[in-house]
Amino acid sequence: MMKKGIVLIGMPGCGKSTIGREIAKKMDFKFVDMDSFIEACSQKTIEQLFQKGEDIFRQWESKSCEVLRKLDKAVIATGGGAVKTKGNIEYFKDFTVIFINRPLELIFEDIDTEARPLLKDGKEKLITLYRERIDLYKKYGQIEIINDGTIDEVVEEIIKAVDLSYI
Repeated sequence: MMKKGIVLIGMPGCGKSTIGREIAKKMDFKFVDMDSFIEACSQKTIEQLFQKGEDIFRQWESKSCEVLRKLDKAVIATGGGAVKTKGNIEYFKDFTVIFINRPLELIFEDIDTEARPLLKDGKEKLITLYRERIDLYKKYGQIEIINDGTIDEVVEEIIKAVDLSYI
């Protein structure tokens, strides 16, 4: 039975949004970046929400999961911490959840930690987040894809994996 779509989980900077857009194009699905969705709904930036407290941001994130689960033929790129709140990923039981696992050294090369609210303390914070979340990513990810190649390679690998998971 065909699932409703794909949910991408993984660390900040693992490629969820970039990869998600490409998958959506190739599969003719809608694409939703959860952080952008939260910003549009809240009329605040992610950074502004975090300034009010991480718990405020997490409430917006959970509500967004509840709303976005109703989509069909969609690729949803979650925020890196969506797995932290019990129930968020459970909203997506009708989706295929893909854990994009990008080696930390490649994330360090790719992202500007200053531009991300939870990473302003630099690389050590990213390592701490990884240690806190890796077990959750592995628990909730139905399929794990290592993102250490090109975007096109990772997109093709995910599409093939998802096609097989629908059989």
